Amino acid sequence: PERGLRGRSDQTLTVTRLVHLNGTPAIGKSTLAARHADRHPGTLNLDADTVHRLVGGWQDEETDTWPVAWPLVRAMAATHLAGGRDVMLPQFFAKLDNITAFERLAHDHGADFHEVVLLDERAASIERFDRRARDDDDPWIRHHHRLIGQRGGPVLLGKMYDELLAVMRQRPDAVVVPSVAGAVEQTYELLVNALP
Repeated sequence: PERGLRGRSDQTLTVTRLVHLNGTPAIGKSTLAARHADRHPGTLNLDADTVHRLVGGWQDEETDTWPVAWPLVRAMAATHLAGGRDVMLPQFFAKLDNITAFERLAHDHGADFHEVVLLDERAASIERFDRRARDDDDPWIRHHHRLIGQRGGPVLLGKMYDELLAVMRQRPDAVVVPSVAGAVEQTYELLVNALP
């Protein structure tokens, strides 16, 4: 098939897509992206946090290893899209440039770009972050919780929420999906319905 197109059993062609799943920390992005990839074989669940953990030194708070991780994330997305397969990108972005960079990457590889924002109430979003840290002993989650705490905790999370709303106003085509704590399957169905 042509680049960016993939065949299906009924001989129709569909356009490859990069789906950016945005939202504040602990809103369910990684969980839903993993579920979507599991149910759509061949889809890449491109969780940048997972890629970051492959880079030595990520736990060292004095070392900024994200500049090493992001080129890897972009290269993985480009390679997968070039192969005619979908990419799910669960990542909080509150800066327009971060979003448009992946939008350009998708279009450069003949793929559609879709934005979905998982959203809960402001106070509930902050509480969900704290609850996740209490209930999970994953080293990445504990590390992330510690960093957020050092940088302001609830105040920083509230600022991130406000910044997300601000960038959403600049992206009118982004689809908002309500995210209810604990309602994973219900939220997943809303996500699926939000995608073309």
